[in-house]
Amino acid sequence: MSAVHGAGVVVTGAGGGIGAALARRFAAEGARVVVNDLDAGKAAAVADEIGATAVPGDASLVVSEARDALGGTVDIYCANAGIGSGGDAFADEDVWATAWDVNVMAHVRASRVLLPDWLERGAGRFVSTVSAAGLLTMIGAAPYSVTKHGALAYAEWLSLTYRHRGLKVHAICPQGVRTDMLAATGSAGELVLTPTAIEPEAVADALFDAMAEDRFLVLPHPEVAGFYEARAGDPDRWLSTMNHIQQKWEGGAR
Repeated sequence: MSAVHGAGVVVTGAGGGIGAALARRFAAEGARVVVNDLDAGKAAAVADEIGATAVPGDASLVVSEARDALGGTVDIYCANAGIGSGGDAFADEDVWATAWDVNVMAHVRASRVLLPDWLERGAGRFVSTVSAAGLLTMIGAAPYSVTKHGALAYAEWLSLTYRHRGLKVHAICPQGVRTDMLAATGSAGELVLTPTAIEPEAVADALFDAMAEDRFLVLPHPEVAGFYEARAGDPDRWLSTMNHIQQKWEGGAR
C-alpha cells in the first residue's frame, strides 16, 4: 500500500498477539515501525525480528519518544495496548480505574500529542484496537466491556470531528483471537469466543483491507456486523439472547 510504504508507524502493546501481528505486517509492507510494549524484552524481540525500533514503556507516554525514534513524524498510530479486565459490578475500584486508563485514556493521551501535527499536515491515521465487546458486550467482564465501548466512542468522535481535515480512523473489533488475553478469559471466553477464534494475522489482514477501502469499522469476524445490526434493531430481543448465554455460563463450571 502506498500509504504504508515508508510511513512512520507506532504499534503499542506489540510484544505479542494482535500488536505483534500488526507490527510484522506494517514492516512487511515497507513501513518504519516502532514496537512498544510494557515488557521491554518482548518489545525488543519483535523489533529485532522485523527490523524495527523498540520503545518500551507505558503506552500512554510513548508518543514523543516513538516520534523521535521515527525522525520526528508519526504517520500511523496503532493504539493496540489493552487490558482484559474481568469482573462484574462489584469489581474493585482499582480494576475499573486501570481498565479505563489503559483501554480509553491511553488513546486520548496519544491523540493529544499526535493531533496538532496531523491537523497541520492534513494527514494522519489513528488505529484503535477495540473489540467486538465495544460494539456488543462480553459476559463476565463489565470493566472490559464498558471501557471498550468507551474506546469505540472515542474513535468515532475522532473520525467525525477530524475526517475533513485529513485524519483517517479505524476501529478494529474482533471477537476471539488466539492470544494470551483470550486464554485469560477462562470459561466465559471458552463459551463465547474460543469456538470462532482466529489468528492475530487475520486481524492484521482485516485492518489492511479496511485501510485500502478507507473504512472505519474493521470486522475480522464479519458476522459481528449482523449481531450489531440485531442489537440496534431490537435491543430487548438482543439483551434477552445475551441473558440466555449468561445463564448458560452460570450453569456451567466457571
